[in-house]
Amino acid sequence: MNCSCEYSKENLLKRISEIQFVCTELNLYMDTHPDDMAAKEDFACYASELQDLIGKYEELYDPLLGFGLSVPKAGSWVRSAWPWE
Repeated sequence: MNCSCEYSKENLLKRISEIQFVCTELNLYMDTHPDDMAAKEDFACYASELQDLIGKYEELYDPLLGFGLSVPKAGSWVRSAWPWE
């Protein structure tokens, strides 16, 4: 996926938010339905997409989180624009 063409910064943030919501809901569902293999597969798919989207956002713009995925840009969190700017 080439997000630089498909997504503006705002659209990429919106898509990340949507996928985070789906992952949260699936995670909650799996708490009460631990044997639902389809839900586990869906979660794995969406979690992978989320990781890809966050990586693409950070590649194109700035770190999205102050920790975790942004190792190459460590320390730049406070100097970069906030995600909503």
